[in-house]
Amino acid sequence: MLQRRHHLRVFAVGALALLTGATTLPASAASQDRADRPSGDRMSAVIRYTEYGIPHIVAKDYASLGFGQGWAQATDQVCTLADGFVTLHGDRSRHFGPDGTTDRSLSNARTNFSSDLFFRGIRNAKTVEKLLDQPAPAGPTRQSKELMRGWAAGYNAWLRQHRDDIKDPACRGADWLTPVAPVDVAMRGYALTMLGGQSTWVEDITRTTGPTDAKPAPAAAVRKLFDRRTADMGSNAVAFAGSTTANGRGLLLGNPHYPWAGGRRFWQSQLTIPGELNVEGGSLLGTPMVEVGHNNRIAWSHTVATGVPMNLYQLKIAPGDLHSYLVDGRPERMTDRKVTVPVRGKDGKVSQVTRSQWWTRYGPVITGGELRLPWNSGTAFALSDPNAAQLRFTDASLGLSRSRSVRDVQAALRRTQGLPWVNTVAADSAGHTLYTQSQLLPRITDELAGRCSTDLGKQYYPAEGLAVLDGSRSDCVPGTDPDAVQPGTFGPSAMPTLVDAPYAENSNDSPWLTNADRPLTGYPRIFGDTGTERSARTRGAIEDVSAMAKRGGLTVDDLQKQQFADRAPSGDRAAADAAKACSALPGGTATGSDGKAVDVSAACGILAGWDRTVKTGSKGALLFDRFWRKLTNDPKATVWKVPFSASDPVATPNTLNTADAAVGRALADTVTELRTAGIPLDAPLGENQFVVRNGKHIPIGGGGEQVGAWNIVASPWNAAQGGYGNVNFGSSYIQAVGWDGSACPVARTLLTYSQSSDPTSPHYSDQTELFSAGRMVQSRFCEKDILASPQLKVVRVSER
Repeated sequence: MLQRRHHLRVFAVGALALLTGATTLPASAASQDRADRPSGDRMSAVIRYTEYGIPHIVAKDYASLGFGQGWAQATDQVCTLADGFVTLHGDRSRHFGPDGTTDRSLSNARTNFSSDLFFRGIRNAKTVEKLLDQPAPAGPTRQSKELMRGWAAGYNAWLRQHRDDIKDPACRGADWLTPVAPVDVAMRGYALTMLGGQSTWVEDITRTTGPTDAKPAPAAAVRKLFDRRTADMGSNAVAFAGSTTANGRGLLLGNPHYPWAGGRRFWQSQLTIPGELNVEGGSLLGTPMVEVGHNNRIAWSHTVATGVPMNLYQLKIAPGDLHSYLVDGRPERMTDRKVTVPVRGKDGKVSQVTRSQWWTRYGPVITGGELRLPWNSGTAFALSDPNAAQLRFTDASLGLSRSRSVRDVQAALRRTQGLPWVNTVAADSAGHTLYTQSQLLPRITDELAGRCSTDLGKQYYPAEGLAVLDGSRSDCVPGTDPDAVQPGTFGPSAMPTLVDAPYAENSNDSPWLTNADRPLTGYPRIFGDTGTERSARTRGAIEDVSAMAKRGGLTVDDLQKQQFADRAPSGDRAAADAAKACSALPGGTATGSDGKAVDVSAACGILAGWDRTVKTGSKGALLFDRFWRKLTNDPKATVWKVPFSASDPVATPNTLNTADAAVGRALADTVTELRTAGIPLDAPLGENQFVVRNGKHIPIGGGGEQVGAWNIVASPWNAAQGGYGNVNFGSSYIQAVGWDGSACPVARTLLTYSQSSDPTSPHYSDQTELFSAGRMVQSRFCEKDILASPQLKVVRVSER
C-alpha cells in the first residue's frame, strides 16, 4: 500500500510538472498558459485539489481565474447553482409552478411567483446592465467584469462537458440546467448585495396593487422584521493585536453563521494569478471572488452589521390620482413597471401572467406586509435602497484579497465602498487590528431624521434605526459626504472604526462594544444603537476574548480552542440558580402552562451537574436549552433580578429571578416535552442535535442564540424527529489565521457542511465529520505545502 501511494504521488507531481513546466507553479503556470493560448482569448486554468476537495486554482489573468472558479464550483455545486440561476432568470413558476417556494437564499420571496416578479422586474429594467456600464469607481472595474465573464465561461464549459455525468438527483437530467451569461453572474452578486434592502421587501414590492387601508405596525414589528431578515445570516469575528500574541503578530478568528443548504452556502478555494493575486478563503456560491479569507500578510472576516441599509419615504398622494404623489406641491406620476411571468399550471400548460409594480423617484412603492403599510387616497410608502444602485461587492472583495496590511484594508474599503450589509474585522502579520462598519448606508444623519421624520418615522428611527422621511419635501433627500463614491450615502470617514485595539470583536451587535475598554460612540442611529442591552452571544464573546487578550501569549491553537470551547454563557449565569429553584419546589413538582402538576425533580440534579457547555457529549445541555428558550420567550416572565445597566453592559442583566412563576412553568413544560418525545432528560446533546449524511448520524455541537454560544448551530425543533435534527444554519466557513515570520501563514480552516451538496460526492460530509469532532484543516497555502499533499490531484481545465 505504501509503495502504491508513492507511485500515485510521483504521478501527481509529474503531471503537475508536465502541465506547468516546473513544480514551482506560480512562476511558470502563466508562461505555459500563454504558450497554450495562441489566440490570446481561450481561457484555461490549473486546479490542484488537496485534502477535502479544496481546489487551488492558478491562472494567468482574471478571466481565466474566473473560469477556473466557475468550473470548480460547478463540479461541487452544479445543482444548487443551476437552481439559483432559474431564480435569477425569473423562471421558477415556469419550471416548478407558482406556489412553490425558493430556498430564500437570493431574496425573501415566499413563493416562486413573487420571486419571478421581482427578478424579472430587475431584468426588464436592465438594472444590472446599466450598473456594469458605469465606469469605476462608481461601477465595477475591468478586473471584476473579467472575473464574471470567466466564471460564466467556466460554468458553461463544465456543463457542456459533464452534463451527462451528473449523479446528483437534485438536477440529474433536468431541463433547467442551461448555460449562463456574464450578466447572470453579475445578477447573482447584485441579488446578494440587496439582501439587506429590496430583497427583504419582495412581497411588499410585488403585491402593490392598491389601494389598501391599514394602521402601520408599531416599532416592535420593525425589530421582528429585521430579526427575520438576519435569521439566517450572522457571524462572529475577532482580531487580536501583536501585544496579545506569542510572537507579536496578529491573529484572526472568523466564524460566519450562514445556511447549511441552498444558494447562500460558502465554498472554499485558493485563487492565484502569479505576481498579482494569491488568496484563500470562502466564496458565496456563484461569486467569482473570495469574500472572507487570508493571504500571506492579512486575514479578514465579515459580520452582519446593525446598520439599516435602506429607508422609507412617506408619500402624499395627489388628490384624485392614486398613482401620483406630491413633491414640493407638484404632482409626479408613478411609473408602472409591468412584469410578465410564464406560469406552469396544474395541467402542465404555461400561460403568461402580468402584474404591475409601481415606482417613484425614491424607489418602489411597498404596501402591506409585516409593517402593514397602507396605500390609499392620502398616503403611500416608497423604499429607498442605495445598494440597489451599486455593483461593487466583487471589487471590495478583490481589494481586500490584494491588501498587505490593515492600512491597505482601510484603503481598499475607502476606494470601493461596496460592502452592503457587513462589518469587517481584520488582522495583519505586523500585529495590527481593525474593526470597521464600512457598509453602504443612506446618509441619514440624526439631524435629517429629526427634521424630516414623519410621525411613523419618529417611532421607527429612534427605536430601530429605520428612517421614514417626508417624501413630499425635496429637502428631505439625504445629502452626500465629500468622500462618498455614491450620491446620497455616507463616506468612509463617517464609518465607526477601531484600529490597533488589543482585541476587536463583533457578534452582530452594534459597534459600541467592539472593545469593551474602548467603546465606540457618536455615530448616527442608522449605524446601530449604544447604551442598550447586548445579546447573550455578544456578552459571552466579550468575556471570552477579553480574558484571552489579558492572558496574552496567544497562538492559532488558542483560536481553535475558542471556536470549539462551546461555552454556554447563559448557562453560566442561570443554570445553578435554576437547579436550586428546582430543588426547592415543594414535592419536586411544578405547574406547567396547561395547569397540570409535573414531577421535575429528576431535572434538578441534571441542571446542577451540567458542565455548562454545548458539546456533543454534554449531558444537560439539551435540557437547559429547551428550558431557557421557553423562559426567555415567555412575554410574562421577568427573567433577571438585576436589570441591564449601561455602566456595566457585559455583566448585566444577571441573577435569575427564581421568584417568578415562569421559571417553574418553563421547567414543567420542558420536562413534559422531552418525556413525551421519549428523550431522556440527561441525553447527550449530540444524540438530539445532528445531521444525517447518506444515512449516517453525525452529532453536532454548538448552541442557539439564546444560550450565547460562540459556535452557533440552529435548526427547527421537532421532537418527533429526534429534536434538533437536520441542522440547517450556523458556523460555516471558519478560519483561524496567524503568522510565524515565514512566507507562509499559519492557518486552519473548516467548511462545516463540506464542499459539495451532492450526496454522491466524496466531499459531501467529510468536513462535517471534522466539525463534529472539533477538528480543523491545516491550510495548504504555500506551494511546498500544496505539493506535499498526499491527496494531490491536478486538473487542467479549458474551454475546449
